[in-house]
Amino acid sequence: MTENILSEGIELYKQKAYVDALSFFLALPYDCGADKIDISYYLGLCYAKLRKYEDALSYLEIVVTSGTRLERVLQCRFLLAVIYALSGRKRLADFELNKLLETGYMTASVCAAIAFIAWEQKDTEKCLEYYENSLKEDKDNTTSLNGLGYVLACQEKDLSRALSLCKQAADQAPDSAACLDSLGWVYYKLGMFEDSKKYLEKAKNLDSENEIIAEHLSLLQKAGY
Repeated sequence: MTENILSEGIELYKQKAYVDALSFFLALPYDCGADKIDISYYLGLCYAKLRKYEDALSYLEIVVTSGTRLERVLQCRFLLAVIYALSGRKRLADFELNKLLETGYMTASVCAAIAFIAWEQKDTEKCLEYYENSLKEDKDNTTSLNGLGYVLACQEKDLSRALSLCKQAADQAPDSAACLDSLGWVYYKLGMFEDSKKYLEKAKNLDSENEIIAEHLSLLQKAGY
């Protein structure tokens, strides 16, 4: 019954028509007969896809606290962790990720998120451990390839591996400013400044407001490039 009522909105979501899907779910009357947790789930997903994170949080939390449909609860808890991390609420992100770990929900994406937060908290050892764990779960995980390569470059550890990891990530996501910046940063650390400039400038063109990219370019300019 619920699936039939929500099918149009679900199809719009699957087609990545997130604005239309959101409008559909928001327009559903209270007494439409659909499960309120299902509606909250799709509203949370739509808001998250549209990067309206504060709106997403309230609906995702409804799903998590409902305790129904374990796989959805785990998925929404992970999204909560990501949103908290992106918005600088690292302790809340840590809490959600630890709850996931308690359930044994150890996906490549979860490990990558833990690694990212550990890096933000300056816990390099934990960061490296979880990026490695992520790649054990999924050797082609773009986030972890890029993240591990970047951290190795920052620590000036095994720069040849850092270069290989960042190249793989950039090949998989050629329009990702983060991946291009990481690759440019590794080249900078290797002293290959022309290559560094090439990728850092591409990254800047994709994300001109990014402070980290700007900092990397500034260091490159000081080196005479």
